[in-house]
Amino acid sequence: MSSGNRSEAVDVRKSYEVRTYGCQMNVHDSERLSGLLEDAGYVRAPEGSDGDADVVVFNTCAVRENADNKLYGNLGRLAPMKTKRPGMQIAVGGCLAQKDRDTIVARAPWVDVVFGTHNIGKLPVLLERARIQEEAQIEIAESLEAFPSTLPTRRESAYAAWVSISVGCNNTCTFCIVPALRGKEKDRRTGDILAEIEALVAEGVSEITLLGQNVNAYGSDIGDREAFSKLLRACGRIEGLERVRFTSPHPRDFTDDVIAAMAETPNVMPQLHMPMQSGSDTILKAMRRSYRQERFLGIIEKVRAAMPDAAISTDIIVGFPGETEEDFEQTMHAVREARFANAFTFQYSKRPGTPAADMEGQIPKEVVQERYMRLSVLQEEISWSENKKQVGRTLDVMVAEGEGRKDGATHRLSGRAPDNRLVHFTKPDQDVRPGDVVTVEISYAAPHHLLAEGAPVGVRRTRSGDAWEKRNAAAAAKPAGVMLGLPGIGAPAPLPAASAPGCGCD
Repeated sequence: MSSGNRSEAVDVRKSYEVRTYGCQMNVHDSERLSGLLEDAGYVRAPEGSDGDADVVVFNTCAVRENADNKLYGNLGRLAPMKTKRPGMQIAVGGCLAQKDRDTIVARAPWVDVVFGTHNIGKLPVLLERARIQEEAQIEIAESLEAFPSTLPTRRESAYAAWVSISVGCNNTCTFCIVPALRGKEKDRRTGDILAEIEALVAEGVSEITLLGQNVNAYGSDIGDREAFSKLLRACGRIEGLERVRFTSPHPRDFTDDVIAAMAETPNVMPQLHMPMQSGSDTILKAMRRSYRQERFLGIIEKVRAAMPDAAISTDIIVGFPGETEEDFEQTMHAVREARFANAFTFQYSKRPGTPAADMEGQIPKEVVQERYMRLSVLQEEISWSENKKQVGRTLDVMVAEGEGRKDGATHRLSGRAPDNRLVHFTKPDQDVRPGDVVTVEISYAAPHHLLAEGAPVGVRRTRSGDAWEKRNAAAAAKPAGVMLGLPGIGAPAPLPAASAPGCGCD
């Protein structure tokens, strides 16, 4: 019996690969790009495909000086593969796409789609349009079309999730190009944020990270300076939500009500990542950072008074234009005073399009390198010293997936303590899954991780572990990339056989 227009043939769906560069916002956006593509009928290419996918998407970053060289190098490696595989498509999105626009296709004419930071939801449509019209599609929106969190998603974790509360930034730091590429800050409605978190918890998520370019400035749209602390407290009332984190806050907006909300809300973790960038008041002024060393260290002191066990981390730029040896020593002094659990240190590099790139007093590379090494040695000593204070403590560790590269050889598992320190621990006798919580006693400290060598004190199986198990079982049972009938909207049909042949700015 005829089935009308319905095809009875088996259709192997087209595969995709997303390559992500840059900050947590890009990681979050990439989860949405993956979700959009799967919603349109594509399937994820196996790990290690290395460009051997039907669609390769680059979600780019423009923060580093050599970001464009890295992109064009990767695009160049894909060019011969695309020549051998008619129908293969390449898309470039993210901050570099927002900045360079037409330049990308001019330098790499084999690229099919260029889209910006404000219109990631258009990717499937642009791919389809490029396929039909057989020419590159460049579409860069000047303002946000939809919050990333409102788009379909393919989350990398079954137990932890990003939740975007704002996009854009109102600051004018001279080293940062992000505000020009992601626009002015735009806050999401509190009700929408909480509804998304509740939906994630219902799916088994037990840890969320509130995400924003300047996350604690949340509320600037409505003139409520306490909106962020209110949001933290509201998260504390969501049943089943065990851990709340946020990144990255700005010292300018780090008010006492936020510290109180952190200390008084049990599921807000005793962890703070707050970029300092420099300890020199002179350099902070040149960076257009709206605080000085005394203000920054004062915040640290207040946080520790309210949460003595809090782990505090930061970002630091070494060798900013005009930085003298005295300026650098002020940074070293601030690091000694703050005693960060860890610090992400960067050698200053020019960000094209930023005021700092044209400043006088650019520091010679060898001077920057020497200062960077001195700072790294100091911070390593402090990190180790701070970690040693954890020895003998009993901690609840949420089991992670893929954080311990040597776990197989050492017969250990790895996870994160409440303060986000990485813990490697002896594998329990009973089965545990990522998302489960294991209670351990810390026996040894290294600069960048803790070790629990004894038998675990206890194991708590969680809804998040159940969610991880369910996800893996479903993936194992699903025949990869095969379906009957017509492909989903947005995913092109296979070619006939004869034709067929990839912001630490705060």
